[in-house]
Amino acid sequence: METVENTALSGAQWTIAAAGHEAVVVEVGGGLRTYRSDGVDHLDGYGPDEVCPGSAGQVLAPWPNRIRDGRYTFGNRELQLALTEPARQVAIHGLVNWATWRLEEQKPDAVTVVYDLPATPGYPWPLRLRTRWSVGAAGLRADHEVTNTGPEDCPFGFSVHPYLQLPGVAVDDIRLRVPGRSRLMLDARLLPMGITDVAGTDHDYTEPRRIGPAVLDLAFCDVIREPDGGSRVSLTAPDGTAGVSLWADEQFGWWQVYTGDTLSGERHRRSVAVEPMTCPPDAFRSGRDVMVLPAGHTWRAAWGIQPTPA
Repeated sequence: METVENTALSGAQWTIAAAGHEAVVVEVGGGLRTYRSDGVDHLDGYGPDEVCPGSAGQVLAPWPNRIRDGRYTFGNRELQLALTEPARQVAIHGLVNWATWRLEEQKPDAVTVVYDLPATPGYPWPLRLRTRWSVGAAGLRADHEVTNTGPEDCPFGFSVHPYLQLPGVAVDDIRLRVPGRSRLMLDARLLPMGITDVAGTDHDYTEPRRIGPAVLDLAFCDVIREPDGGSRVSLTAPDGTAGVSLWADEQFGWWQVYTGDTLSGERHRRSVAVEPMTCPPDAFRSGRDVMVLPAGHTWRAAWGIQPTPA
């Protein structure tokens, strides 16, 4: 009988560090397991021998969020995805978050991982995904490339799923800013029914305000852009000083914010998932902001996490 050496449940662990910042990237999903700055954990991560909880730090492609009934049409094809959230009868968070990514390059302050997504009956287009994770004086940065390696154009969307935290500050006490003037209205399956303005409502976070008892699992759009075309979500302590923000470049026009209320045990409402998205939930069906990635073409985007010292 062959003896197989035990490995971490999240696979190989790649640690990067520079200027007081440190992060761990994992083989399973190619995502971010931990990130800290000067010893402070800004990411609500997980242990190496823990199955990734609540999609923490995962890469979500070739679609983010949910697709109703897992069914969609592209061109003259009617396609069916596996229902990966059976309770809601939806396909959720893409096809790469549990795949085994491979190491392409490693340096002390950066690591590049790659995954070749094969064509399947539900998504019959092969993709090559490459992520470069790096840390430095400005915080953590992720640079993504996705190439359509097949002979046909394909539908495509992208997101990531980090949970941000302020150690010692309860979610209720966090001051949250989300640069979205509008939000999706959702049905009982958390699928979109329409879009409404947030001005004058309890969902207006365009200026920082306390989360309080609000239960959030919402997508925001009509994004307020910064001069470089990007945008950012910020979390700050009650006194408005120490905090953390997640920025995303111009490729991302949606923000999903989730206060973790459906997570169990210690993770329940312990941190805030901040997800920059290129398109909203159910986009493969609605067509809203779905990219069509031509054969042989590469899409690129970047985002990052920046701590705000006290």
